[in-house]
Amino acid sequence: MEIYLMQHGESYSKDKDPERSLTPQGEEQIHLSAKALKKMDVRFDLIISSPKKRARQTAEIIAMVLGYPHNEIKVTETLEPIVPAKDALSYLTSYSLKNRIFLAGHLPSLGEIASALVSDKSHVSVHFEMGGIVRIDVEELQAHSGDVRWLLTPDQLKVISQAP
Repeated sequence: MEIYLMQHGESYSKDKDPERSLTPQGEEQIHLSAKALKKMDVRFDLIISSPKKRARQTAEIIAMVLGYPHNEIKVTETLEPIVPAKDALSYLTSYSLKNRIFLAGHLPSLGEIASALVSDKSHVSVHFEMGGIVRIDVEELQAHSGDVRWLLTPDQLKVISQAP
């Protein structure tokens, strides 16, 4: 199974927008990331998002660009910022027949999920940037022996999106 983890794009501060929507720059950032994924021929069997607006918007842009049905995006509180990784992994086990799963979420939970996917012995630090993406391949979700296949920053995805 391939697990793709993306931190939402740049969002407004809580003072400016209590729902913390994506800024126009954040929307563009996610559009470019999605365009790069499309050029890389990455497709998803399942897209899952945190219920927070900035993560939902991120998932919706990814879905739109990659041709994933908007109404099939799953939303779960297990991808909220401070939910334990074990809760997200438990949620994902109900989708164990899916091969390529995209998660749109937040820090620190995405980092904790990534760490739990690759190790149960110690914390593994995986660097996330808004609009960047990490791919981790796993044989079993609860095995803690995943393989980090690649990590792409928003700048790298932008270059890929603009390549001929």
